[in-house]
Amino acid sequence: MINDPAADAPGAFVHPALFYRGEADYLAGVGGFVQAALTADEPVLVAVPGRRLDALRESLGVISSQVTWTAMTQLGRNPGRILASLQEFADRHPDRPARIVGEPIWPGRSRAEVLEATRHEALINTAFAGRRATILCPYDVLGLPAGVVSDARRTHPVVREEGKVLLSAEYADASAVCADCDRPLPEPHGGAPWFAYAHGELGEVRSYAEAWARGSDLSAARRGDLVLAVSEAAANSLAHGGGHGALRLWSTPAAGAGAPSGVVAEIRDAGRLTDPLAGRRRPALASVNGGRGLWMIHQLCDLVEVRASDSGLTLRLHMTTS
Repeated sequence: MINDPAADAPGAFVHPALFYRGEADYLAGVGGFVQAALTADEPVLVAVPGRRLDALRESLGVISSQVTWTAMTQLGRNPGRILASLQEFADRHPDRPARIVGEPIWPGRSRAEVLEATRHEALINTAFAGRRATILCPYDVLGLPAGVVSDARRTHPVVREEGKVLLSAEYADASAVCADCDRPLPEPHGGAPWFAYAHGELGEVRSYAEAWARGSDLSAARRGDLVLAVSEAAANSLAHGGGHGALRLWSTPAAGAGAPSGVVAEIRDAGRLTDPLAGRRRPALASVNGGRGLWMIHQLCDLVEVRASDSGLTLRLHMTTS
């Protein structure tokens, strides 16, 4: 057992996982972390699923007003959006070490969402390296699959469990974790035709996506979002992916009673993803080619799956109908 790393390494980035069992354990672990930060006059952001958010607020009482709260079920619906929000919170307090609670994986997440959230957890270590911050990530060990908990030991240098703070022997470099997240994407049920495009044909891509979207269950506003996201991805293909690419679109059924249906757009080209953080950090206003297209895609879509291989780059963009 070691001492609390947040107190042991002033000025360093600390990224512990909190393995909790039940609500009492959760409130003690997360609530204690928040209370310690407020006592030290450090800014605190708590981004957890809505039900946990309400319980934490109630347990903290009057001091909860000193915390910045956000529902992770909204912020992290697309895990690719989370990192930028955490960085922006830390940037607002350059004179003090930020303290953040981020719970990007909870029971009920789809397999695809869990993979992208695991990628996010690994990339936190790259994005925050050298920064004065602590990001505590709770994991429901009773409600999550064992494999998810095992991956948390790979993405977090330190683990808090049953009152102990331990170094994780399984901790791995972000590149190794991200490589393991690049699992083959399943083929759409019943297949979907490809639409190939090349230089000078961005308008054709847009028209093809618009025509397809009109036959989907998307609202008019969401159809516009889909077409814009597809257009940005295709523009990246033409500028950085070898000057050509291919698009296919299909609908997905609702995952269960009361759940929304959805649509998927997949774009393939010969590009390379040289910066794993591209699209996950808000690009500078003066940036011309610093991931602005990927950034916009992440803001528009409910899930973005990224697969980089020797043969090129695949983006799979998901949108729900509501």
